[in-house]
Amino acid sequence: MNFRERLYRFMYGRYGADELYKFLTVVFYVVFFANLFIRSAVLSIITLLILFWSTFRVMSRNIYKRRLENEKYLSIKKKVSGFFTLQKNRIKDRKTHVYKKCPKCGAVLRLPREKGEHSVRCPKCSERFGVKI
Repeated sequence: MNFRERLYRFMYGRYGADELYKFLTVVFYVVFFANLFIRSAVLSIITLLILFWSTFRVMSRNIYKRRLENEKYLSIKKKVSGFFTLQKNRIKDRKTHVYKKCPKCGAVLRLPREKGEHSVRCPKCSERFGVKI
């Protein structure tokens, strides 16, 4: 039996790596290299905690809880990346479009920059409301 087969047998039934694990690995290396220059005991402890937590998650047999943790991380990541994508698009479209929020559901609508009052229907909740541009 070669090493790969032994590794497959060992990892059978365990959670394994996911998006949160990849993020924790990147954070581990950032804190580790920062600690090389700063030399702080607090950063050393944080580095070890991140390492132990990520290893625990990979080796865990409680797949349900690890999946919930990963889903929570992905929802937070989606909100943060969505915010920055919206800001990038606002800057890119500032001359041709204007962004307005729906008063009912809060969805951000991209509207053409045409002066005057307009009636807009939200595609998310179908609410009609007036917009002055």
